[in-house]
Amino acid sequence: MAPDISDSFTKFDAKNKNYMKTKRTSEHTEVWGPHLIKLPEGVIPDYIALTPYQMLCWRTMGKAVKLRAKPNPKLEQQLLQAHMRMRPEEYVAYVWMSTFIVFAISTAIAALFGGLLLAFFNVQPALVLVFIVMLIAMPPLLAYMVLMSIPGSKAKTRARDINKRIGAAMSFISAMASADVNVDVIFKELAKQDIYGEIKHEAEWITRDTELLGIDILTAINRAAQRTPSVKFQEFLQGVVTSSTSGGQLKPYFLQKAEQYEKEGKLDMKSQLESLGLMAESFVTVVVAFPLFLVVIMAIMAIVPGGGGDSSMTILLLELVIGLMIPMSQFGFIFFIWNMTKESSM
Repeated sequence: MAPDISDSFTKFDAKNKNYMKTKRTSEHTEVWGPHLIKLPEGVIPDYIALTPYQMLCWRTMGKAVKLRAKPNPKLEQQLLQAHMRMRPEEYVAYVWMSTFIVFAISTAIAALFGGLLLAFFNVQPALVLVFIVMLIAMPPLLAYMVLMSIPGSKAKTRARDINKRIGAAMSFISAMASADVNVDVIFKELAKQDIYGEIKHEAEWITRDTELLGIDILTAINRAAQRTPSVKFQEFLQGVVTSSTSGGQLKPYFLQKAEQYEKEGKLDMKSQLESLGLMAESFVTVVVAFPLFLVVIMAIMAIVPGGGGDSSMTILLLELVIGLMIPMSQFGFIFFIWNMTKESSM
């Protein structure tokens, strides 16, 4: 019989083989009573609040979104994986409002430029019309595409952060499991470690589900596996649930996963070093050797009479190569290598 949470509850008496009313004690309250979470003194709960602009978008476009927009499970999953605290309807209203504002601005700019071209320049009306149509249509379309891709982009960024830190996190988990610490306590302690980045936030959600919402640990882990953007972390969490429900032991599973992710991390590091070596060779060939040879050849062509046609044009091309091509190619390689090393660093 389900326990009663009032001052007394019904208990089965095995000796007399009947049910009897029993007064609730502190022990029963500790086991069956409502789970009360108290915040530390002075701490204010973190409410989910929209920004003033997002609230304006929802008030303006909310009814239109509810009537016109179709359910978008993909967007809802992306918002959840990106940890963007907005409902899909609110985000769609934000995107629609922003796109409309961009459309209004681009229309005003297109009308202004079109009028200037017709009034002060001898430009054919057909060309002006094409220019106006492109200036009106392109910015809103780009704005809509960029805004709709932001949740997916943030989710992928979180997935990369989880994947690069999962080896260290598994070492932490396996170390605590070796000390016979319970799974819920392991994730609670993992949620306090800032060095594990987005894995810390995933553990915080698991701890929130178990301690605040009263969900059992396996259900909370299963929910975390469904909402995490990382495939590696999802497989790990699903393995925890499978091992627990099938009667397996979690300690050997954690140790095996820690060893697996350590080996995968070494292989990824080796692959990244090989990629950096290839980029260094490409940098020497494309950015150093090729422009040097090009500058020497063009300088000789400019000096030798009749070597390359108009010498002024050759000098102009030489200036473009030196002042534009070489710096841009160098900055491009520097940014690419910096971005690669940033993703691979802890």
